[in-house]
Amino acid sequence: MGVLFGLLARLSMLRTDYRQYPTHPHGKIIHLSLGIIAAALGAVAVPALLKKDYTAVTFLTVAAQQFRDVRNMERDTLTKIDGMELVQRGATYIEGIAMVFEGRNYLVIMSSFVTSFTAITLNWYLGLAAGALSLLVVHRLRTGKSISHIAEVELAPVRQEGADLYVGDIYIMNVGLKSNQEIISERGIGLIIKPNNPNSKATLSNLGQRQAILYDLSTILGVYRDDGEPALIPMAKLDMRDSRLGVFILPQEKDPAKAVEIALRVPILESAVRMPTEAKVNEEGN
Repeated sequence: MGVLFGLLARLSMLRTDYRQYPTHPHGKIIHLSLGIIAAALGAVAVPALLKKDYTAVTFLTVAAQQFRDVRNMERDTLTKIDGMELVQRGATYIEGIAMVFEGRNYLVIMSSFVTSFTAITLNWYLGLAAGALSLLVVHRLRTGKSISHIAEVELAPVRQEGADLYVGDIYIMNVGLKSNQEIISERGIGLIIKPNNPNSKATLSNLGQRQAILYDLSTILGVYRDDGEPALIPMAKLDMRDSRLGVFILPQEKDPAKAVEIALRVPILESAVRMPTEAKVNEEGN
């Protein structure tokens, strides 16, 4: 029963979305196999603990090492693939994905352990209830917060003053070629992301978080450029006065409303989160 609920937990967390990762079907087979191993470890740990066979429990430490190796494997694979992208994920996004895959194996162990422990110490139908409850917990922990939790996103005009490109009043870059200026006028979309508080400002200033926004927008809407065209690359620049983030993209599908919705759904990367208001010096100041 524990293995079953552990496997169900892994299945509920395994999906190939717009980022096409894990790949179908071989990437899914790898992660399902690891999920079965994690579920079996969580289920077997219960009778081992009840029999005070602590030697058997040490296999959990071996499993933890294996899952760390999986994280390293994911990081290395995605880093190599990222070099072939027109708009890259960036190291922070890749580290977040690798961390997620490691953490989900631990959630599988938790689900199978809770189910087995309840079924063995109490009875099987309470074990079913505990397994169902663990699936709800897993579902809640499956996804984190998004940009919509920390900022507002609004459309802004893309304008050019000579060779200077602006999104609203935020300077983006210099575009010298007339042909590139015409493409930008025809296809460019501008967004301004307004942080809600000082913590949001610090998070949005992280280069990895900015790159994640550009990557998601370019993956879903497409990107109107080819290799070797630096003037047409999507960019995100801060307004140094108030920490608003100006985002410029050249999508294949020019849909401003969809661009706003995509930006709101971009995940907040754990490695990019900053909370300066929690610092003791700020608390003492208040």
